[in-house]
Amino acid sequence: MRYLALLFAVLPLWASAAVEYQIKITDPDQHLADIQIKMTAEQAGAFSLKLPAWRSGKYQILDLANGVRRFEARLANGQPVPVEKTEKSTWQLQLPAAGDIVVSYQIYANELNQRTRHIDDTHAYINSSAFLMYHDAQRKDPVTVSLQVPEGWRSTSGMTRTGAHSFKAADYDVLADSPIETGIHQSFTFKADGRDYEVVFWGQGNFDAAQTVKDLEKIVLQAGSIWQGYPYQNYLFIVHAASGARGATEHLNSTVIQRDRFSFRKREHYLEFLSTAAHELVHTWNVKAYRPAELVPYDYLQPNYSKLLWISEGSTSYFQNQLLLRAGLMTPQEFYTDLAKRLKRFERTPGREIQSVAQSSFDNWISLGGDHADNFSVNIYSEGYLVSWMLDHFLMNNSGLRSNYRTLHNELYQRFGKTTAFTAADVQKIAEDLTGQSLAEFWLEQVETPLELDAEALLNAAGLQLVKPKPTEPFTGLTVQADKTGAEVSKVERDSPAWLADFSVGDQIIALDGLQLQTELAERLKDFPAGSAIKVTLFRDGRLLERQLTPKTQPAGSWQIVPVAKPTRQQKAYYRAWLGVDLPPAK
Repeated sequence: MRYLALLFAVLPLWASAAVEYQIKITDPDQHLADIQIKMTAEQAGAFSLKLPAWRSGKYQILDLANGVRRFEARLANGQPVPVEKTEKSTWQLQLPAAGDIVVSYQIYANELNQRTRHIDDTHAYINSSAFLMYHDAQRKDPVTVSLQVPEGWRSTSGMTRTGAHSFKAADYDVLADSPIETGIHQSFTFKADGRDYEVVFWGQGNFDAAQTVKDLEKIVLQAGSIWQGYPYQNYLFIVHAASGARGATEHLNSTVIQRDRFSFRKREHYLEFLSTAAHELVHTWNVKAYRPAELVPYDYLQPNYSKLLWISEGSTSYFQNQLLLRAGLMTPQEFYTDLAKRLKRFERTPGREIQSVAQSSFDNWISLGGDHADNFSVNIYSEGYLVSWMLDHFLMNNSGLRSNYRTLHNELYQRFGKTTAFTAADVQKIAEDLTGQSLAEFWLEQVETPLELDAEALLNAAGLQLVKPKPTEPFTGLTVQADKTGAEVSKVERDSPAWLADFSVGDQIIALDGLQLQTELAERLKDFPAGSAIKVTLFRDGRLLERQLTPKTQPAGSWQIVPVAKPTRQQKAYYRAWLGVDLPPAK
């Protein structure tokens, strides 16, 4: 009880609000914080507090309540309130009377890469979904949040600032979608098109902060090429540079982007960062200002299933490099290289024959990784990109280039930017309004059933062509990781030579034709004539086995997209309508 008394002894004079939160960083080296919540119960009896089981932007149950300990509750006069945990994310109070209550608990925050909660001696990243509980009946009430942090720390958020370390939000949903970064960091600000932007860098690495800020300014200025108007007045970029960090998450008017600290200097790495930044900015409209109806409102304890997540994620991926291209931050050839990689990946994903992008969207909450995913599933990001491209072609081809996929997304923003919720029927209606043609057949054949992609036709319409290298190197369908004894199988492509030879994930390949594997498997395979059968010795679960493997040949090297030698006037017009820039001449 001494712990509880100490907590209540430091309660601040909260500003007037329906729900008031305080986060006190108590032991940063041990990743600990104390939470206090002041709220009002309208009646006596059962009163439940919940911590979300997932956060927006990641459609996966994370069980965020696993870091909660030392939960206590009292009335305003200090009288203890009985508490029982009734479900993994729910605490039920038994209130003897209506009135003000104060709740306290401890949070363990050491999950940086999930972008939920992280505290150390240099900063705290606070996604309120992983820190702050809510009561169902008060989700739409205004909230305030104040922080007690070590000396020298600075706090920032997309929420409205009320003090150096305090903020307010219209309701819990805004709070949960407005992360706070507090700590020791670099901060830069700029204005663009009447909006205020802040860029915060936490961590050290090989990034050029000043150049990055200049390039982010170029990106945000391209938003007008898609949408008329903004869903925000101020926007915050949070950049985390830490060892092994990766990933990013969109929020209402902010984003957090995580990169390995030494993954900024090389051109290809920096372009990945800029593409991610553009992706998250696009999300401010697509999935924040307007999103599938099944995601409204968020059910913080259960999945929000939707067949339209491919629009939320895949269409965002489709737009991201277009912003960089128009901003002059990516060359046409770099744009083509990325698209060619996507086309090669699509062809080498057997799951494209099994699962539709709509099914992938619905099942994203339970999606698997590894070879089973590649062999029997598709990804809402990569597959959604390609479906978006085909839908773009449908719109341009049937409107005489007057409308495109950017036009459709602007219409989604104009029609649903205030209500946030749209349906598949709404998307089809907008497409029909723009073209005079029904989208029903396209939707059935390309969205609801596995995608049939004619990339050559789409490229040709824009004066481009796909160039594939000739088959010159062995293809087995194996993906392996080298280890001390040989190579361990991590993936087996469906219907490949390795699949037909009964290889399995986890097999440890130790020899080929009786000779120990002492170099990379791909290199060793080049020693055998094309089409020859190879005796492969391997361990599986400690058992020594042999397999007969007959590799095929596949193209060696990357696919390429290049302009046709003599594009027509129509191809040039199509290219400009598609990407918003002129088609460069063939070299």
